[in-house]
Amino acid sequence: MSTIQTYPWYSEILHKEELLQQGDFIFKCPIVQINSTNYISNQEIDAEIHDYDVIVMSQSCDLVPEKKINLALVCPFYPLSKYVISNPDCKNKEMQKKLHRGEIISAHLLNEYEFDDQNSDFLVVDFKSVQAIPLKLLKQITLTCEKRKRLLPPYREHLSQAFARFIMRVGLPTDIPKFYEQK
Repeated sequence: MSTIQTYPWYSEILHKEELLQQGDFIFKCPIVQINSTNYISNQEIDAEIHDYDVIVMSQSCDLVPEKKINLALVCPFYPLSKYVISNPDCKNKEMQKKLHRGEIISAHLLNEYEFDDQNSDFLVVDFKSVQAIPLKLLKQITLTCEKRKRLLPPYREHLSQAFARFIMRVGLPTDIPKFYEQK
């Protein structure tokens, strides 16, 4: 008789001092957005700070000690219901199936997540909007969070693999001819 083993997707981090890891969710993380489109040396740059819900993408081994990296990579994530509003193509059931199968290279679907006793929703991680945040600042932000959540293995590694596929793509100047369609 075989038993099916279940693997939880998320855990709650109860201690503020717990080390930052890949897959940690940071709510209302301040991200600097530069509004200037034409940069001129020594000119002031117009920028704004916006709060985003993000997930840490940098590898855990690089986050400790701080000497390995100075900037941590994070990607914003959205409840599926909000992602669909800003990405109208995903209202289409066929596109939702592609998202579910991992065929949308710039986004990754995570299982349902409960937001502080509110309704749960699936999450979509947006790889197109990856940001780099000073690691020391990110660690300070986590100390102000009352509680955090973390994506657990093997789902964390699956997310990392999807992110790697997104950033490692290579566009060729000339593609191989479709030999199978030639006469």
